[in-house]
Amino acid sequence: MPLSASELHRRGVDAANTRRFAQARRALDAAAARTDDPELRARIDGTRAYVLTQTGDPAAAEELCRAALARAGLQPETVALLGGQLGTLLMHRGRLPEAEAELSRAIDALSAAEAESTELANCLMNRSVVRMQRHELDACVADLRRALAVYQAHDARGPVAEATHNLGYAALLGGDLVGALALMTRSRPALAEASDLAAAIADLDRAEVLRDAGLTTEAEVLLGRVAVQFGAQRMRQARGEAEFHLARSLLRHDPAAAERAARLAARRFTALATPGWTARAEAVRLEARQRAHPDRAIPAEEFERVARDLDRSGFRTEATALRLAARRDGAGRLPRIAASAPTPLRLRVHEVRAARALHRGRDRAALRAAGEGLDLLSSWQQSFGALDLQASVAMHASDLVFTGLTAAARLGDPETLFEWSERARHLSQQVAPVRPPHDADLAADLAELRMLRAELAGADWTTDARVRMLRDRVRERQWTATGSGAARERLGLAAASALLPRDTAVFSYVFTGSELHAVAVTEGRARIVELDWPRVRAALDGLRADLDMAALTRGGAMGAVTQRSLVARLELLDAGLLAPLRRAVPRASRVAITVPGILGGVPWAMLPGMRGLPFTLVTSVSRWLGADRAPRAASPVVGFAAGPRVRRAGEEVQRAASAWTDRASTRVYEGAEATVGAVTALAGDAELLHIAAHGRHAVDNPLFSGFELSDGTLFGYDVDLIPRAPRTVILSACELGRSSVRWGEEALGMTRVWLHAGTECVIAAPVAVPDDDACELLAAVHAGLTEGAAPADALASAAVTTGVIAPFQCHGDGF
Repeated sequence: MPLSASELHRRGVDAANTRRFAQARRALDAAAARTDDPELRARIDGTRAYVLTQTGDPAAAEELCRAALARAGLQPETVALLGGQLGTLLMHRGRLPEAEAELSRAIDALSAAEAESTELANCLMNRSVVRMQRHELDACVADLRRALAVYQAHDARGPVAEATHNLGYAALLGGDLVGALALMTRSRPALAEASDLAAAIADLDRAEVLRDAGLTTEAEVLLGRVAVQFGAQRMRQARGEAEFHLARSLLRHDPAAAERAARLAARRFTALATPGWTARAEAVRLEARQRAHPDRAIPAEEFERVARDLDRSGFRTEATALRLAARRDGAGRLPRIAASAPTPLRLRVHEVRAARALHRGRDRAALRAAGEGLDLLSSWQQSFGALDLQASVAMHASDLVFTGLTAAARLGDPETLFEWSERARHLSQQVAPVRPPHDADLAADLAELRMLRAELAGADWTTDARVRMLRDRVRERQWTATGSGAARERLGLAAASALLPRDTAVFSYVFTGSELHAVAVTEGRARIVELDWPRVRAALDGLRADLDMAALTRGGAMGAVTQRSLVARLELLDAGLLAPLRRAVPRASRVAITVPGILGGVPWAMLPGMRGLPFTLVTSVSRWLGADRAPRAASPVVGFAAGPRVRRAGEEVQRAASAWTDRASTRVYEGAEATVGAVTALAGDAELLHIAAHGRHAVDNPLFSGFELSDGTLFGYDVDLIPRAPRTVILSACELGRSSVRWGEEALGMTRVWLHAGTECVIAAPVAVPDDDACELLAAVHAGLTEGAAPADALASAAVTTGVIAPFQCHGDGF
């Protein structure tokens, strides 16, 4: 027996709600052909209009919906439902004031009914999205909570998930990235169960969370994936939205690509006759063009034209942001910004004020504006405890930091330049994390990732769908589980100088984006040292390749050629980076170094001027000098682990352990005993942990860096499962001293993971080290440590006594 028109309409609605639009269209067309009832026909046309909007014909959708509303004799409830549908269509076209008015009328009419219906909840949901886009967040959340209560009363699992997801998006706009991701993660399984497209729409919003968290690479991969899904389903509006968000993500780190993506999105929205979205894409295109070609002025009228289009469509926050961008070079008054405006917009005001002052040569005014912006960011950042989130949100500070550093360098005052060096360095160091409790689910996810990495050996394991899902879940668990503790104090030059030991100097390197400087600080004295950046940059080009080749080619004609090239390059770096500062403070017998991201790969221990000089790379002088030192254990445990396939790993750990005979309790794990579980348990007991294993640095997500043990990789995320981190960690593993630079100044890698967990000093190398060198050098380091030497002293002494020149260096407090 054929289905009735009502049954077909209900099936069409269900299919449309789960984004199965081809199926919805067939059911609705069949329903329309089987009824002459004007009420039912009007409702069918309202649903068809929604499907037309989603599949790329919003103009026809609006025309169909308005025609249905114009029919005489419709019941008030049907008129309300069609009005709500029209409001939704207008929302998708970017006509927010009209959309809110239509939806509000529908909500008022449907609210008069005795019981609140799911149709009312649907209108509330859509009005919440309008208010969300207008940044009316309190009203948005009120609508969402009311809709959620109705859905829960009707046991509507899919809509409950969608409302929960949208509460996450509202949290994102309010600056609560952790809360946003938690709510989106909670709702995603039900959305994915509904349809692949529902999951893709949810992922579009999740990509915005990742982008605002500074994880732009991951956001852009996700946006590329959902854009393809939307394109395959001919969802042209949704595809354009994915391209628009891709352009926004690219804006800060690849403005030329952002301009191309925004132009494509604008063309798509123009073809779809969605002027609000066209204006949004045009705004990103203009700002990308401004960033890509700072020497080519864009007429102010072009900015203002697009800003007016944004205002008319209800996107007032984006209009204000565009007017700020137009005034970056100093023309015109800045628009007023409410204290309740979103944090990124308030940060933009400080960016523009600082840039204008710098452009006019008013360096102290630039410093004030940039400093106020960084203070605002710091207050936001203090709500985060997770390391990658603290480091990544520095994306929002990159322009402020470089403006401040440039202004400070131009003033030529050591105190000011040191202050700004510390501001840049201390940005992701200021919040002390609260260690999370042991998470069995996190441990299980990491164990599954280890298994998958072993299964997918030889392939790019990060492209596997199961791996992506687990990596996302691991990161999200860490974000939500790691709390933020007290803020660490940032020290000024006078306080830092007073705390410095008499024989110790600080070399603070400062990169402004175009120039390299350093501040040399000793007890009671500081001076700025100008450095030849073009000379240093030339020596850095090809450095990593030379280091890797030198580690692989020992002996023979090729080895000799490689060694000569490396020695010449290291001498150039020594002359450009180190010699000028050694001349400035000739009597220092120890050195603490801070470096910008651009110098993160320098093998300082291999520079000729460092021979025999104890030094440590500190994340910030403030954290180093202001840290509370834990008392040394009376009867320490010293732990060792040797991973597979490292030729002299077993010999290295045995020789190192023998140095501690009668001085400490030693535990050595080799072969099958050296499992991830055994080593993490050992780390929780040990005062000093030494691991000799193959290591790999993960550029895309440094917390998935790790070293290979008998049952798989111990990841950076595994370190969060250790209840108490060792005081000192030695990583005799290739690359695990390496970091990925995030946003100019923020470098993140395995050394930072251990330091963030509470380890005081990490000895590691940023590049490959021959097994023979690691075995000889590190065995000698332990001989010094057993005599009570500090790690930096023991490492410098071992390099002299063994004659081994290797890139091992201390990170954190090596003294």
